[in-house]
Amino acid sequence: MTEVKSRRTTRAERAQQTRLRMTRAAYELFTQHGYAVTTMGEIAARAGVAVQTLHFTFGTKAVLLQNAYDYAVLGEGERVSPDKQPWYGEFLASTRLPDALKILVDNVGIVLARTAPLDDFVRSASHEPDAARIRGHAEMLRRQAWTAMIEHLAGRFGLADNIDPPQAVDILMFLMSPTSYQTFVGEYGWLPERWRTWCAAAIRAQLFDVR
Repeated sequence: MTEVKSRRTTRAERAQQTRLRMTRAAYELFTQHGYAVTTMGEIAARAGVAVQTLHFTFGTKAVLLQNAYDYAVLGEGERVSPDKQPWYGEFLASTRLPDALKILVDNVGIVLARTAPLDDFVRSASHEPDAARIRGHAEMLRRQAWTAMIEHLAGRFGLADNIDPPQAVDILMFLMSPTSYQTFVGEYGWLPERWRTWCAAAIRAQLFDVR
């Protein structure tokens, strides 16, 4: 029985590794060439699998795109959402605004380094219904996350008098966005550390009374 269970575990692990390899291949090709022009055959070739395996596992290229977004947000390690990761607890426990913002921007910056190149290409393919739908879902999740962060920051540190929570969320959506990161780092050549320093300072200046 143990031997059978071991074989099943091994098969499950191999299937999981193959799925990850296909997802990684899709992410790489979408960020290198764009979603619209990348074919399932090219993804299969990059992953080293038959195209039938790709179709059997994911069904459509749109499902692969959704998985590529998930891969970009969560990375290759244990699939734990950002709000369940240790850094988020440190962010919530911070008693100084500069510390909270540094933890927030440093860790969101790691995610944006992966999501920004993908989002840039998918945004350019917004005329395709599947791409627009999947990006719209990603933006909805991002707004939900930023809303929770603003609620915490406003409750602990207080927003500037001329800023209300919905407006603060809108500003945070822009400052800590894939577009912001891709523009400064991807196009203008900023180092990620410089973007993080600027972003934390911009959030503090725009949303909080720092006098």
